[in-house]
Amino acid sequence: MSGKIIDGKEIAQTVRTQLREEVGKLSSNGIVPGLAVILVGDNQASKTYVSNKQKACAEIGIHSVLVECPATLSQQELLAKIDELNHDDTVHGILVQLPLPAHIQEKDVIEAISPEKDVDGFHPINIGRMMTGQDAFLPCTPYGVMVMLEHIGCEIAGKHVVVVGRSNIVGKPSGQLFLNKSATVTYCHSKTKDLAYHTKQADILVVAVGKRDTITAAHVKEGAVVIDVGMNRNEEGKLCGDVSFNEVREVASYITPVPKGVGPMTIAMLLKNTVKSAKKTIALQDA
Repeated sequence: MSGKIIDGKEIAQTVRTQLREEVGKLSSNGIVPGLAVILVGDNQASKTYVSNKQKACAEIGIHSVLVECPATLSQQELLAKIDELNHDDTVHGILVQLPLPAHIQEKDVIEAISPEKDVDGFHPINIGRMMTGQDAFLPCTPYGVMVMLEHIGCEIAGKHVVVVGRSNIVGKPSGQLFLNKSATVTYCHSKTKDLAYHTKQADILVVAVGKRDTITAAHVKEGAVVIDVGMNRNEEGKLCGDVSFNEVREVASYITPVPKGVGPMTIAMLLKNTVKSAKKTIALQDA
């Protein structure tokens, strides 16, 4: 068999088209969704990510604000900028591009963002809301994975999901979202013994470790759905994931490619969270 490719770029475009309509309706009510991105330092990869986010905002009519700061910016100065944006009614979402310079504590920065503007879904309050099944801004990459699976009609309830990776950004929240949908979830990580034993039991396998070729055909059950969240580069400098795509595709029923897989969905969900935040503004006005 040869697994079907889950085209994240195409699904993300569908999401953006729907969001463009929603933004149009909001704008007709006098509310233009606004996203502020703070970029500290001159990390080239971060600059590229931010540029892509700005282009995506422009495409659907979201007002984007870029706050560029030198790498020498103090933590206190950064927190002051976040506080200013927290109180700016034209800004509905705030994102601080990671990674940050070593002298700035990522935890303090994430917690400084208002939970009501935390469109990255990293604030402990939003994580807590997600854990308890309440309405929350969901972390964008795991959220994107769930939307992709919904798009292909993948039933989640009762399935065994194995998540390889336990980061706060992808691994942990991914497992929780699946648990919220009544899946049975197993987490694997660098200390897991006999990784293939666990991954071969997965109906849905999510891989997010940042190491290429972590998962080969020997790790995958026939007919499993494989979601590759990894982002690496091969010897030729080309983007690749954590999964050996060509060989795993031969045993999987569905598989995401890298690039054009999960990546485009992450930005689409960021836009979706920003529009959701703007909608809440209307609800508050009507209250």
